[in-house]
Amino acid sequence: MRIDLHTHSRASDGTEPPGGLVRSAAAAGIDVLALTDHDTADGWAEAEAAAREVGLELVRGMEISTRHQGRGVHLLAYLPDPTYPPLVEQLDRVLSGRRARVPEMLDRLRALGVDVSEDDVRRAADGTAATGRPHVADALVALGAVRDRSEAFDRYLGAGRPAYVDRYAAPLLDTIRFVAEAGGVTVVAHPWGRSQREWPGEPELAELKAAGLTGIEVDHEDHTPASRRRLRALARELDLVVTGSSDHHGAGKVDHELGCNTTEPEEYARLLEAAAAAAAASGRDAPAVVRP
Repeated sequence: MRIDLHTHSRASDGTEPPGGLVRSAAAAGIDVLALTDHDTADGWAEAEAAAREVGLELVRGMEISTRHQGRGVHLLAYLPDPTYPPLVEQLDRVLSGRRARVPEMLDRLRALGVDVSEDDVRRAADGTAATGRPHVADALVALGAVRDRSEAFDRYLGAGRPAYVDRYAAPLLDTIRFVAEAGGVTVVAHPWGRSQREWPGEPELAELKAAGLTGIEVDHEDHTPASRRRLRALARELDLVVTGSSDHHGAGKVDHELGCNTTEPEEYARLLEAAAAAAAASGRDAPAVVRP
């Protein structure tokens, strides 16, 4: 069984519509797929319809932008009730922060001699609720200012680059609690990827476990073999679920093909067991896994 628990569609910053992503996953031999668009559940209904059509098991989720100890943390939330008011409030604030920083980024780009407009970004975003840096990057690609998203982030949009603008991110500990209260479970996405350098470490992960964290995404293309070994050991020490995922964004992110990393069936079963317990404890109408 091939299980990919972290993917993105055009509902956020992927390049395929949710239904197209599900069909691509089925064609790639994926048996279980989680749709985890950034800070939104907008793609769930379309993905569900496609999953039933192609006979693929679908886990509805999202990737929430959070902050802890002054650092950004991406939190995968699986099977929460997306109507739970405290969760809705945080997601609305995050999405508003994403949208609000776009004009300032464009001002900074224009000051650098790169003429890109809000209409250019709007066309690149194609109606998504989660407009943000990837869509500015796509607008730059469409204008011929850069070759791809990676160059846009490296030259202009990444943290510390000349057009970077910070934004609101939800408090991590509160978000873990809100997802649990909404009947869902949480996994820290690619914790040691990019520039994190072995943070969060054991003390921080133990704190997150005490707050209700369910797992760690260990097998991810941004993790070195050494990081994977150490994270796997920490997960065992803390009794956290270990996941592996592609973090697929379609054409928007190279070297993250569907199924390039997968989750072991035993770990997936543990995740679903925790989700069932959270749903029962919450008393809310949390979504179930969509099964063929």
